[in-house]
Amino acid sequence: MAQEQVLDQVLDLRGLKCPLPALYARKALAKAPPGVRLCVLTDDPMATIDVPHMCRQEGYAVEAVEKGNLGARIVLRRPA
Repeated sequence: MAQEQVLDQVLDLRGLKCPLPALYARKALAKAPPGVRLCVLTDDPMATIDVPHMCRQEGYAVEAVEKGNLGARIVLRRPA
């Protein structure tokens, strides 16, 4: 049986529009200790582009981008 991955933090940014999801995610990752996994919940369609782009620029890892009917779930990690 596969073990469910545990996330260190969840950042609910539903209701916020570009560029706020990327800015808040960057701020949370910058404050987090190395190795932390952050789940960003968002309903802004541009966030699935903006947040991974910010991560590439800042050196953070994007582990998953899952889009659904009610928004997206983006899992990020601050490298150790």
